[in-house]
Amino acid sequence: MNELLALLRQTVGAHHVLTHEDPNADLSAWEQDWRGRSRGRALAVVRPANTEEVAAVLRACAGAGAAIVPQGGNTGLVLGSVPDASGTQVLLSLGRMDAVLELDAANASVTVQAGCVLQNLQQVAAQAGFLFPLRLASEGSCTIGGNLASNAGGTQVLRYGNARELCLGLELVTAQGDVWHGLSGLRKDNSGYDLRNLFIGSEGTLGVITAATLKLYPLPAAQLCAWAAVPSLGAALELLSHAQRQLGAGLTGFEIMGQFALSLVARHFPHLRVPPWQGAPYGVLLECSDNESQSHAQASLERLLGCALELGTVSDAVLPTSLAQAQQLWQVREHIALAQAKEGPNIKHDIALPVSRIPAFCAETDALLQREWPGVRLVTFGHLGDGNLHYNVQAPAGVDAAVFLRDWEARINTLVFDAVTRYHGSVSAEHGIGSLRAGLLPQYKDPVALRLMRAVKQALDPQGIMNPGRVLS
Repeated sequence: MNELLALLRQTVGAHHVLTHEDPNADLSAWEQDWRGRSRGRALAVVRPANTEEVAAVLRACAGAGAAIVPQGGNTGLVLGSVPDASGTQVLLSLGRMDAVLELDAANASVTVQAGCVLQNLQQVAAQAGFLFPLRLASEGSCTIGGNLASNAGGTQVLRYGNARELCLGLELVTAQGDVWHGLSGLRKDNSGYDLRNLFIGSEGTLGVITAATLKLYPLPAAQLCAWAAVPSLGAALELLSHAQRQLGAGLTGFEIMGQFALSLVARHFPHLRVPPWQGAPYGVLLECSDNESQSHAQASLERLLGCALELGTVSDAVLPTSLAQAQQLWQVREHIALAQAKEGPNIKHDIALPVSRIPAFCAETDALLQREWPGVRLVTFGHLGDGNLHYNVQAPAGVDAAVFLRDWEARINTLVFDAVTRYHGSVSAEHGIGSLRAGLLPQYKDPVALRLMRAVKQALDPQGIMNPGRVLS
């Protein structure tokens, strides 16, 4: 491995190859996942500056048979971007490759390097009069390469789709160190297999994304949100149906938050002033984008909420009167995961279900969990508009959360994922599989699909050096 390290230093510069042998190097930011669940040990953290250096690094690793773990902002939740404990894997950090390369206004597209932070791209687009609609709680630190590698979702999938739908082209490096120059800004290209979509969502197991060309949209004249308390998940679906009919494509977000999830925000972040939540089992945060005017958007939301209140679909509603109030509502939603972390270790599930089946799934699975573990607390929230629930399980009050996680995570996962399967859903909606869920796929993925996935992996990465142990165990 000394020869490999020497070659890597020659390739990217000695200052950009970090190892544990250097007494001044702290690798914890790269070796530990965001949730603190896993801490690995890398052979080295390598920080290339451009695509050519990435290609040279991959050629060197392929020659040495060394495994590569690509990493963007390291904000993932399924242990997909940290090394294992062997001390033999090369951690490839794309953080230095953070430039916005080109904004093509006439084509409504932008080309960025993989290490570009999502929030920076959003700001560049807004300054040019455009919207880049991918919006995540981690947008201040997650990167475009990671967003594409995991096919990230977020709060505006209902209108704009996942990261896959926002991507027009990719530049990437294969496991052998070859560069595919696929940075097309084309909306149509029917000239063969769709390689772009093959690599999006592959979690670094097939190659390394180094740049992307992405769609932009006109900046709306107004974006307004509203808060609604609803008496049930069924009522939330009725509100969603009303909103889709009345607002059409203007409905850009529809988030659901359970009462206990909101109580955690109120407890751990009291300055956020959570809207009325004690009197209803669920709260809904919906967003309307309007290309006409602020007043037109407000009138549309007022009409929707007024009708919903009359029908009993909504029991209470809040329509912000300022940008600061609107931002605070979104902060409540985005702080749920942080509040849950403050409450203690928890068991996360990022699941997708047909929207129509979510009320029945929750009723059945809530009851099953309560029967097995009386007093268990359910942190249910997510993107109801596209069928994505974060169905998280917190230990009963007074029970040691770490011990509960250790003793019952596997059993709880089985119970929840079996229920997801009965309701024709997916065990991962937007977080990916990583190593956390890789061992579960054979139980919940169609066997033919798994054989096809393994054939693709073998064809593109015959040495098995690209992010081993992720997605496919």
